Amino acid sequence: MFGIGMPELIVILAVALIVFGPKKLPDLARSLGKAINEFKNATQDLKDSVDSEFKDVKKPFEDATKDVSQIENRPRPSANNSFSHDSEKKEPVTADPNSKPSDRAPQDADTGASSSSFDPDAQTQSPKNEHGHG
Repeated sequence: MFGIGMPELIVILAVALIVFGPKKLPDLARSLGKAINEFKNATQDLKDSVDSEFKDVKKPFEDATKDVSQIENRPRPSANNSFSHDSEKKEPVTADPNSKPSDRAPQDADTGASSSSFDPDAQTQSPKNEHGHG
């Protein structure tokens, strides 16, 4: 309780008894209890109003968190089943190190034209400065 131990509490009560007197001390304790109760109620009302105001803002985040936890809890496919459904082992495909590249140029996928038909002289040149500086 606020870092106050029993000896400190006894000293505070003794000082309060001396300052306020034995007749006013019960009334003071009663009013202090009411004030603490009103403070608790006010803080609870404030918390409730803030929660109700932010309810619409918090809803999408709560839904997203729920979706993420559902995705995390899904069973994952095993590594054995994810690549192949065949039970037989296949040999890896390797390239022949002695083979030479093809003389045929690869074809453009869109036009079917050979990519070796590139003409560097057909490139457009940058416009020259009209004032002769360039």
